[in-house]
Amino acid sequence: MNEPTTDGRRLKGERRKRELIEATLRVVARDGVAGVSHRTVAREAGQPATAAAYYFKSIDDLLTAALTSCMDADAERMRVLAAEADGGADSLRALARLMAEVVREPAHLLAEFELYLLAARDTALRPSTQRWLAAVADFAGRYTDDPALVAAVVGAVDGLLMQALLTDRPPSAQQFEAILRALLPCAD
Repeated sequence: MNEPTTDGRRLKGERRKRELIEATLRVVARDGVAGVSHRTVAREAGQPATAAAYYFKSIDDLLTAALTSCMDADAERMRVLAAEADGGADSLRALARLMAEVVREPAHLLAEFELYLLAARDTALRPSTQRWLAAVADFAGRYTDDPALVAAVVGAVDGLLMQALLTDRPPSAQQFEAILRALLPCAD
């Protein structure tokens, strides 16, 4: 039998790293970036106190992994949405629904913006944020070829998501859609 074998230790290690990254996002959402330590993250993940330091040699490595993970996941969701966008109302509505879904999980969104700001200080973190911004620009590019309007939409999406963190009642999909329609010419 020539069935491929799976290295169980490697899979377990990857699962533990994933759990530590998810725990890091929860700690950042709850306590901010300053609250992240190897011990705190390991405790949050339900792992031994040394686990985070074993998989991530420094706090910067841990934060980089968390930022990359969440930004890449969001960029992929946006990339798929952009690839399906046809310049019509249904595509705008889909983006508005995605934005409304994101703001319903403020802890995750808050963690993303905390980590997003780290990329402003650390250029090594910027490739993930650039993938997100490029995916949003790609979506806007399905509606217009005006670079200034594309840049305005990218800034508006980020700004709207950030502002949603500051309200007790975040915008609905319909409210996001109305704003997007004001920015992007839409073929109905």
